Amino acid sequence: MIDRERFWRGKRVLLTGHTGFKGAWLAIWLRELGAQTAGYALAPDTEPSLFAAAGAERLLAHRIGDVRDAAALREAIALFQPEIVLHLAAQTLVLRARREPLETFATNVMGTANLLQALRDCASVRAVVVVTSDKCYEPRSDRALVETDLLGGHEPYAASKAAAEIVTAAMRDSFFSGGETLVASARAGNVIGGGDWADDRLLPDCVRAFQRGAAVKLRHPDARRPWQHVLEPLCGYLALAERLHAGDRSCATGWNFAPSPADQCSVGEVATRAARIWGSGARWEKTGNAPAPETPVLLLDASRARDRLAWRPRLALDAALEWTMSWYRRVHAGESAAALCVDQIRQYAALA
Repeated sequence: MIDRERFWRGKRVLLTGHTGFKGAWLAIWLRELGAQTAGYALAPDTEPSLFAAAGAERLLAHRIGDVRDAAALREAIALFQPEIVLHLAAQTLVLRARREPLETFATNVMGTANLLQALRDCASVRAVVVVTSDKCYEPRSDRALVETDLLGGHEPYAASKAAAEIVTAAMRDSFFSGGETLVASARAGNVIGGGDWADDRLLPDCVRAFQRGAAVKLRHPDARRPWQHVLEPLCGYLALAERLHAGDRSCATGWNFAPSPADQCSVGEVATRAARIWGSGARWEKTGNAPAPETPVLLLDASRARDRLAWRPRLALDAALEWTMSWYRRVHAGESAAALCVDQIRQYAALA
């Protein structure tokens, strides 16, 4: 088994999308592990943002850049000469993708292609993890999705993620199959955790409503999703990068990271549990103002990662919700966002 702290100490890691919710958590974790990290991303697109609240700019070589700008991305990679690349830069919101489909395709598909093209000329790189989404699959409701299921998408966000997977596989098979750089993709479920302030996501919407003493409005309370704390898939990305860096070619493929089946439940059930934890009259109600239909059931099977990467979910949904709601309450009361993130990362690591 790879010693995580020893492995990451001193590693040169390029993290794209480091100003986003998941990216900021990962930047903090990489700093805890002793990695030398460079970040490449647009400025944070929420106010507040975890990146700013946690002072993450001080934790890495911070560079503002757009993955759609192939020349700037290539320059950043050439200057930093990373060993490991974790690609999280993306347009991550389903409803924004409906409003801005061309921007979404440009970022999620061509941004991924730009990155992989630039890495062809970077001899230092040993491991690349491209993060997409569980929504990259052709929907089906009869069982949880596995890595060999068909890719697809009936709206712009899902289609962009499926296309990013296809681009990743094509570039890997065409240009990285025989060399020392190994490329994999990672597909995670719906993540929750402190520091997400995006619009149109369940837990941020809950927190905003509960803080006002209002009911959170749910468009599709019966939709079932795989819910997990943000540290769960990030742990999977680290484990996958470790195996790729070690030269395990069997890992150069797509991977699911998802909670246990018991924690793949409906939007309404998650909101009910979150309201119970919050207390003080927190509640939800269904709204008839649903701007677009959504896939009613999206479940993910991560048994392959459990069997072959020794990765497993460590936080049950109730614990993940407790950690999340506690984080927001404590930051709202004036505690340090950075210290809370570090504390939860250490608690999570201790669960191994």
